[in-house]
Amino acid sequence: MKTFRRFQRKEVIEDDALRGAIRRAGRGVVDADLGGGLIKQRVARKGQGRSGGFRTIIAFRTGMRAVFLHGFAKSHKENIADDELAALRQIGGNLLRADEEELERMIADDRLTELTYDEED
Repeated sequence: MKTFRRFQRKEVIEDDALRGAIRRAGRGVVDADLGGGLIKQRVARKGQGRSGGFRTIIAFRTGMRAVFLHGFAKSHKENIADDELAALRQIGGNLLRADEEELERMIADDRLTELTYDEED
């Protein structure tokens, strides 16, 4: 989503770090299952480990789709509020149910940015 991409640019998070988070989730290594198709994955700060880095909230369906919805630095807040989580579950559910045509429109309209990766990398 656009707000996540802004967060990514501001914090200088490499696309490869995001790909790594998805690869881990695809192998079943999830930092937290938040329910409703949402997971929380840690992403490392450049040159550091994941534990003190960033937290990302991802709408995730194994082998199908992963959409980064929200990101925050652990140093700025410990976790997301219940009302934020409820809103993210709704948005994430809509994105996980969207068909390919709708996703392509969102990408064309610059509402989503596609990040491709090879699961074998």
